[in-house]
Amino acid sequence: MGFPSTETLERVYGEDAGRAGERLRELATRYEERFGAGDPEFFSAPGRTEIIGNHTDHNGGKILAASITMDSVGAAARTDDGIVTIWSEGYPEAIVVDTNAIDAVPHGGGSTTLVAGMLEAAAKRGYRIGGFNAVASSEVIPSAGVSSSASFEMLVCEIVNHLYNDDAIEVADYARIGQYAENVWWDKASGLMDQMACAAGGTILLDFSDGVKFEKVDFGFDELGHDLVIVNTGKGHADLSEEYSSVPNEMHAVAAELGVKNLCETTEDAVLAHVAELREKCGDRAVLRALHYFEECARVEAAEAAINAGEKDRVLDIITASGRSSWEWLQNAVVPGMPEEQPIPMALALTQLYLRRIGCGVCRLHGGGFAGVIMCVVPKAETAGYVDYISGYFGRENVYLTNIRQTGATCLG
Repeated sequence: MGFPSTETLERVYGEDAGRAGERLRELATRYEERFGAGDPEFFSAPGRTEIIGNHTDHNGGKILAASITMDSVGAAARTDDGIVTIWSEGYPEAIVVDTNAIDAVPHGGGSTTLVAGMLEAAAKRGYRIGGFNAVASSEVIPSAGVSSSASFEMLVCEIVNHLYNDDAIEVADYARIGQYAENVWWDKASGLMDQMACAAGGTILLDFSDGVKFEKVDFGFDELGHDLVIVNTGKGHADLSEEYSSVPNEMHAVAAELGVKNLCETTEDAVLAHVAELREKCGDRAVLRALHYFEECARVEAAEAAINAGEKDRVLDIITASGRSSWEWLQNAVVPGMPEEQPIPMALALTQLYLRRIGCGVCRLHGGGFAGVIMCVVPKAETAGYVDYISGYFGRENVYLTNIRQTGATCLG
């Protein structure tokens, strides 16, 4: 059995290469236990962080996002029978999909449905699909806003791309394949941001005004001497579909009243010129969310300008403004009607008290909101202190030290 080179592991994982090697060796052992002796190749797909651009993608907006060092890994080898079999760590049953009978898989939820949808999407886009055996494991926190499902999707895309398409599938199509599976097979409203940020690697600027366009951006917290700390507040996203859907639905309602489909087709001035009518027809929260959209897109542009001007530390202040807007205008920090349960504001308040005490660092809610995680960007000299502090409230097992990873979905060899 082959194994990724030390050089490759160091390029992808940096100082964590040794531990990554141990994870992959465990994966190799599990592959042999499930499928017998073989010569699988190894794959990785990171999770993602949304830096600025909260809830803008579904209305044609802009986002600054990045891959993170938490990843999903897999070991996979082709088979000749057309059967995809994936054993994922922590799950009692294998994912099994016959690529010659994808329609036999029922639509709905679950990983088998997701994989079937991705295989169908790849075939519909003209790519080759076929059978493979794989084992997988993930360090991407599930149901917590760092895109565990998108990370898994991009891992599967990378396997199909490498084993059957000579690495010819472009990153944008990775994202479209994952989105199709979620939209059509899971019946879940999904944009393209999660998949793009997991697949591309590094920091990217995404523009959804005309399909999806992205460009790499030279930015990382490491170069500012900061770490990214993710705090899982203890409540996942699984049962919050109604809350999530309300955000794009209300933004679209405002857009419709202004005669367009998405907010990217109108302006903030148009909203302000019709505030009274919009409040009456769509409600105050919808108008506030629309205003958040325009201000948030402007913040993404301001961050891009700061990066290009070599003033990257200004991005930290923009993160603070973005997080405040999410909490106050977008209103995705709490679940309506549940005042007794507010884990996101609690984590943010406790973090802000700590950051005020040390006089540096920024924080914001992370991802879709309502529940899940917050992010804290803190100077490296203060990281250990913050981790100890916030662990006292949420448990060390819910505090994750990570950073931006430059490599997206990839075959490790």
